[in-house]
Amino acid sequence: MPIRARRTRILWRTLLTAALAALIATLMSPVAAQGAASAPRAPGESRPVYSYEDAIRESVWVDIVRPRELDRTGRRIPVIMDASPYYSCCGRGNESQLKTYDENGDPVQLPLYYDNYFVPRGYGYVAVDLAGTNRSDGCVDVGGRSDVRSAKAVVDWLNGRAHGYTSRTGKERTKATWTNGATGMIGKSYDGTVAQGVAATGVRGLKTIVPIGAISSWYDYYFAKGAPLYGSGPEWLSNYVESPEARARCGAVQQRLIDGAPRSGDWTPLWSERDHVPDADKVRASVFVVHGMQDLNVRTKHFGQWWDALADNGVDRKIWLSQTGHVDPFDFRRADWVRTLHRWFDHELLGHDNGVDREPMADIERAPDRWSTDRVWPPRGTRAVQLRPAKGTAPGVGTLGTRPGKGAETFTDDPRLSETAWAERIDTSTPGKAGFTSKPLARDLRLSGSSTVTVTATPTTRTAHLSAVLVDLGPDTIRDYSAAGEGITTLPERTCWGASTTGDSSCFKETRAKTADVDYTIFSRGWADLGNWADAGHGRPLTPGKPHTITLDLAATDHVVPKGHRLALIVAGTDRNLIEPPADTPTLTLDLARTSAHLPLVGGTDAFTTSATVVPRASRLDGVAPPRRINPVPGGSTS
Repeated sequence: MPIRARRTRILWRTLLTAALAALIATLMSPVAAQGAASAPRAPGESRPVYSYEDAIRESVWVDIVRPRELDRTGRRIPVIMDASPYYSCCGRGNESQLKTYDENGDPVQLPLYYDNYFVPRGYGYVAVDLAGTNRSDGCVDVGGRSDVRSAKAVVDWLNGRAHGYTSRTGKERTKATWTNGATGMIGKSYDGTVAQGVAATGVRGLKTIVPIGAISSWYDYYFAKGAPLYGSGPEWLSNYVESPEARARCGAVQQRLIDGAPRSGDWTPLWSERDHVPDADKVRASVFVVHGMQDLNVRTKHFGQWWDALADNGVDRKIWLSQTGHVDPFDFRRADWVRTLHRWFDHELLGHDNGVDREPMADIERAPDRWSTDRVWPPRGTRAVQLRPAKGTAPGVGTLGTRPGKGAETFTDDPRLSETAWAERIDTSTPGKAGFTSKPLARDLRLSGSSTVTVTATPTTRTAHLSAVLVDLGPDTIRDYSAAGEGITTLPERTCWGASTTGDSSCFKETRAKTADVDYTIFSRGWADLGNWADAGHGRPLTPGKPHTITLDLAATDHVVPKGHRLALIVAGTDRNLIEPPADTPTLTLDLARTSAHLPLVGGTDAFTTSATVVPRASRLDGVAPPRRINPVPGGSTS
């Protein structure tokens, strides 16, 4: 696509605009200059002194917005980049914005606020259409080499190592002479996944990434140790996001996705290509992770295993964990988020010593809109503690403690039941689950990180799926992550974050926390196909009547079970709308002596202290609504 930057404005107007912008920025406070949504200026903070109205807007395979004034002076600038498959099919952000173009094919609206906010502060902004989407050639390969290499090629081009061309089919080259190559990638879900994949190549010039609700291994998006999380594979997503032109000619690529991702849940080379965790040792960029702890789309195992791998390799990192589902921080903590992101990019891309790297590593949402911080995460003193289930006074209503259990518990898989159905009847003997609860806690108990549950189960059938969930039993007010907004309510009022043009407004609808009063909170989950007991990557038929041992990986979290509440572990079969049922309807018998949970407790074993036994009533508890069925679209408008 040819560059058609608007260079027709005469020089005196450009210089006058720059002079007026600089004068206004000098005379006015940042709050007055940028509107009520702006934060006070910090030391070494970039300021909105460049015209967004007169910014250069151009397309050269990618869509670019950058300050015209700096182009005139020859000063080279850093780049913020969002590579996405959603710019024309599904939209970005809470308002599902799409790219729009003028009659010359130059960008008018680029979704979200990144260009509005950062271009006036001296950054370039680049919005990349992934292969096979919007105006790009190629075919969508759902996280594979094409996605990663095409986005990496843009970073290489920005750093002078790759060729760019002025049209889709021409041979005239163009160079990104306006940038110093320092690039920061950002994006939610699929977009953040691509950022992680590019970082895992070790590409030079990529200084930082900000993945929001991102996938670290595409296998773990579609399967959990063989148990299918959705009724379809990556070919459905490919078809969903592809441009009509690409869809018409990419049948072979679609078929490769089908063949390479069998519904058996076996690990294949396709999944190895789409697993970024083993390549964390190649990451040169700093990483600012954001994830909703109740994200049932891109589930929190993704950030947990990625974070642990980054930590093992000494990568500079920061993390925000909210109580929401699959929600951007712009929509649950807007002012603090924009201020923090601004300082992060100023530090990582402009080199400002603003202290953001010396602040606490982690921000954790403890209750709706109430946050705490940690110098490191997980906190020092966090240890894996083994807790054991044991039989209680009624079938399926057992206890949870540090002593080994004896005997067995039996349940029958009922695909009609969800985790909420199990939890609300935790103190009642029901045939579809085995529940184990601690005594009331003598003090607050904090779990921080990833848990595992090892189960020894004897099935009656040749196929069986398992679920394990951790539950905080006690009254609380939480974000209602199961509702349509996944923890937020969108309001009609708007606030503005940056400069606007006629075709690209910086003003977005405000939100507030959507809350629910509950008697219990499910805060971590994990699943597996019992047929993967001998090999996590390959399933096999079970032998009815024979015990099989498997470890379920529970999603990473940071949750405090308050004093007086009880901690519960539930083991059951199909978790409705979160995994697909097996071919059979098994009854499973748990060997309690060979079943245990390993939980990351802050303070280790000493932190798990309980008080006198309280006999619970066999009553129904109130929680959020059951999980909704989610289409496998990480970050799309139907997710």
